[in-house]
Amino acid sequence: MAALSGGGTRWRRGWLPALQLLRHGSKAVTRHWKAMHFQRQKLLALTEYLPPRPALPPRCLPRPAPRQQQEDGYARVLRAQLEATLRASRMVAVCQYNAMADEDVAALRHFLRRHDIHVKFVLNEVARPVLAQSKLRNLLPLFVCRNILLVSPEPRAREMLRVLKGVPQVILLGACIDDTILSRQGVESAARLPPLEASRGQTVAALSALPSQTCSLLQRGPAHLAALLEQRVRQLRGAGGAAEPAPGPGKQ
Repeated sequence: MAALSGGGTRWRRGWLPALQLLRHGSKAVTRHWKAMHFQRQKLLALTEYLPPRPALPPRCLPRPAPRQQQEDGYARVLRAQLEATLRASRMVAVCQYNAMADEDVAALRHFLRRHDIHVKFVLNEVARPVLAQSKLRNLLPLFVCRNILLVSPEPRAREMLRVLKGVPQVILLGACIDDTILSRQGVESAARLPPLEASRGQTVAALSALPSQTCSLLQRGPAHLAALLEQRVRQLRGAGGAAEPAPGPGKQ
């Protein structure tokens, strides 16, 4: 029992094997740089390939024709759609687009569609060739980052600014309204103008007032002259009846 108890005590303290394998680290074998033999250097220099010199220098040769890249059909369709949209729109606004949630984009589309304003997401690679060949070529400097177009068949600058005021992620850069290129300040000034129908009514009223004033001015002189002559005739008649001469003796 004592032996077992002593053995159990040794087992609790820990047991080490009688044979242990120890691995000693050794240096890795590396190849050191060694200079090439002189004869081998001469052999390599003699057998080196030398391309033949061209008869004409490369700068004297005609330039190769540039390879024409095949146009993408999808890009052609997008350009055609953009051309049709710009042709049918009297107001085209360019805005800088920042990251927005899908719900905010849907709300922006909804509020703008109420005023017949549509949102168009276009790539710069598609928009630049179209704008370069249209009357909107002066808007090309605005297409630098990610942009969107706000198009409408009618000039609705006031409604567009009212909606964009609550969307700070969409920044107005410029617009073309009725074939006129406007900056942001120009769009704000155009939005403060009265509606076209009211302006037409004011213009018609102003134009109709001028002929009526001219007619009244032309009639004032003859009417005043006629009134004076009539008054003079009345005065002469009254004076003639009051101072009528008495009949002479020969006429009794």
